[in-house]
Amino acid sequence: MTKILFVCHGSICRSPMAEFILKDMVNKLGVASEFEIASAATSTEEIGNPIYYAARRVLVQHGIACDGHYARQLTRSDGAHYDLLIGMDNANIRNMKRICPQADDKIRLLLSYTQRPGEVDDPWYSGDFQEAWQDIYEGCRGLLDSLHR
Repeated sequence: MTKILFVCHGSICRSPMAEFILKDMVNKLGVASEFEIASAATSTEEIGNPIYYAARRVLVQHGIACDGHYARQLTRSDGAHYDLLIGMDNANIRNMKRICPQADDKIRLLLSYTQRPGEVDDPWYSGDFQEAWQDIYEGCRGLLDSLHR
């Protein structure tokens, strides 16, 4: 089983979008039982909050359910439990390495799995949840392709 944890600042926009997008992809491929997929935050600001309404709206527009998500903070033990810890931007990566220093070799940027490595802009600030969807979808597709070669 491959265990993947997506991480962003508050875990109400980007990381839960990635969680549910990848869950949808593996379900459609019939390989969901081969994966454990979750999301977490590097901060404590949104702990216990559901996915942000604008992120939920974009997922629903693409036919992806996202019920049952409540933000939680990344823990040191996540570094041991998960095979991959996937961050959305460089600030996330720095904080992930601080929280899980033993997992340095498991920490990656989501867009490093695409032909255009970089950061997924935070739609909380940009307001562009459709662009975030595109970036996250492309990153999840590349991640899944890299795991199923």
